[in-house]
Amino acid sequence: MKLNPLFIALLASTSANVFANTANIERIEVKGSYFNDYKVDNASGAMRTSTSLLDTAQSVTVITDTIVNEQLATTLGEVLSNDASLTPGSKQRNREVFNLRGFELSSSTGYLRDGHQHWSHYQQPIEILEQVEVIKGPSSILYGQSGPGGLVNMVTKKPTAQTLFSASADVDQHGSTRFMLDAGGALTEAEDLRARGVLVKQDVEYWREYQNGDNRERDRFLGALVVDYDISDNALVRVHYDRTDDEAGLDTGAWINNDANIIGNDKTIRDMSWAFTDITVENMGIDFNVFLADSWQVKLGYNEQTFERQRFESAPRKPSDFIEGDSYQSRPYDRFDDWQFKTAFIDFIGEFETVGVHHQLLIGVNSLDYYYGQLRTSADTINFSAGQNEPNRPNISYKSDDTVSSSAYDYYGIYIQDLISFSPKWQLSLGGRYDKQSKENSNNESFVPKVGVLYHPNASATVYASYSEGFEPQNETLENENDVNNGMKLDAITSEQREVGVKWQLFDDRLMLSGALFDISKTGTLVSEDLINPIGDITSITTQAGEQRHKGFELSAQGAATDRLFVMASTMYLDANYERDEELEGKRPTDAPKWSASLWTRYELNDAITFNAGAFYEGERFADNANTVTKQGYTRVDVGATYALKVSNTDINLRLNIENLFDKNYLAGGGLNNVTVGEGTNVRLAAQFSF
Repeated sequence: MKLNPLFIALLASTSANVFANTANIERIEVKGSYFNDYKVDNASGAMRTSTSLLDTAQSVTVITDTIVNEQLATTLGEVLSNDASLTPGSKQRNREVFNLRGFELSSSTGYLRDGHQHWSHYQQPIEILEQVEVIKGPSSILYGQSGPGGLVNMVTKKPTAQTLFSASADVDQHGSTRFMLDAGGALTEAEDLRARGVLVKQDVEYWREYQNGDNRERDRFLGALVVDYDISDNALVRVHYDRTDDEAGLDTGAWINNDANIIGNDKTIRDMSWAFTDITVENMGIDFNVFLADSWQVKLGYNEQTFERQRFESAPRKPSDFIEGDSYQSRPYDRFDDWQFKTAFIDFIGEFETVGVHHQLLIGVNSLDYYYGQLRTSADTINFSAGQNEPNRPNISYKSDDTVSSSAYDYYGIYIQDLISFSPKWQLSLGGRYDKQSKENSNNESFVPKVGVLYHPNASATVYASYSEGFEPQNETLENENDVNNGMKLDAITSEQREVGVKWQLFDDRLMLSGALFDISKTGTLVSEDLINPIGDITSITTQAGEQRHKGFELSAQGAATDRLFVMASTMYLDANYERDEELEGKRPTDAPKWSASLWTRYELNDAITFNAGAFYEGERFADNANTVTKQGYTRVDVGATYALKVSNTDINLRLNIENLFDKNYLAGGGLNNVTVGEGTNVRLAAQFSF
């Protein structure tokens, strides 16, 4: 294995600095029994309140930033691999797709940031997150339109009164680098004005390469600022802003044959080296939190997200019987997309008692104003085969398109939820939501209920049963000029879930064990397939696959097993099928394995040296909806180690990670013409300095 000179230089520089200051070294004392950084006791996104997970009649997983930092994660996909209920889909075009309990998470309705619906058509800036909450099952009651699998809520870092300053750098064997600053603290002596800022500069050298020999690269910048101000002892205002600039070469994935074998070299990118995507994303907003009385508060929030993207595509097309050496077509185009998300909410939260019964009541309203516009210009078709010189980039620009293709809608919802405690052992969770979406050619409204019963055999355990519904508005008709069924009338997508679960805390509440049985049905599912032999500009066929039924169970453990051993583990069994559909009845959705599992552990050898080990398993999955091509299951093993020391009052963490320790060959998410090829053994080195 050849190491990049940057990698060697960083290691040498860090090592020299450490040994030159050995006289000033102080060991850091870490006691797992007093600092359980693998486990949290509540998730703000699950109930829109600070309700304990033991009082939540729903399966929720929280992934802390400690685990993210230990894994040197750089993408949301690497973070979500710690929950077996999430499985990866395609990674084409520099974005990630995920399936939750077998259902694909939509870019527009599957993600939240601090409780705001978040447009997530790009790789998320995880450096600004303090934790990621995976809320499982339909959650329309609190957030409106959302899919049946659940939601991913990204919780951002907040200012603290305590001064902090952290600088870090990491590098891998390919020469990829990432530099980060995280600083904050009180800006006034009274500590009523606080701020926190994050800066990230990342340059990525990917292991796959274009057919002309060029490497694929990525250049990313992130800047974020959050400011808190205490208006009074009972009122807080928070202002936030972040911007992401992300430019990368395109890799739409590898091509596989009917035996699920990669056609050609696993390093080969079928896109041209001049194909790229360039995005700019900005989020800005303001939040208020006012305590009206000891037991009542009101929360208000507004966020405006703008997402602009240029995508210059070579758009390679895989012929149905393609073998290496054959000619294939590329249909280049230049495209500009403009998405605008404006979200707002107001929540009233209160606690009170009536006739000896305790209530935690939530009443709220939220809304979304959505706009999308597109400009696009196409070039002539290119015929290309391996070994030929790469054709020049076509001289086209989206700016020559003087007609904007656009769409817009707005929706609002009114919701109420009450957690009723009859006694220390029995609770009832009730809620409902009225939701209305207004859109040209499509006006949808719905009412969705949710109910849960919780029984606590003791203060550290919960047994629950719940029922919830979800609703996803659609256009009145299918709008895709490149689809066989363009103009087809569409019904709304609805979903139902029945879930029974148990949560149990052990070892003085340091370790949480949980399990859940679930049964989810979804009607009105859209399924799109690429045509094997496109007819002119007609390249796909879309149908509504009737009913989709996913049943299964999950088991998980999270927290401290001993004073020095920490664990995050989960497994899921999933029985997923299409039902009542002429073409797909009895078929299994793509990238939905029957079995999946994840494990990440930390063992503190002593006060300075820590070891990590993890294993991530994905069972067999289908690469197509017809279930004719099967991708083999795989297990990837990762390891890591950290050395903590103090030099001249500076805390230093030196970290080494090895991903895919045993160099396992595997296929991750994606289908016949866009599959993600698992990377071989990859070494990462990082240094973090906290002042």
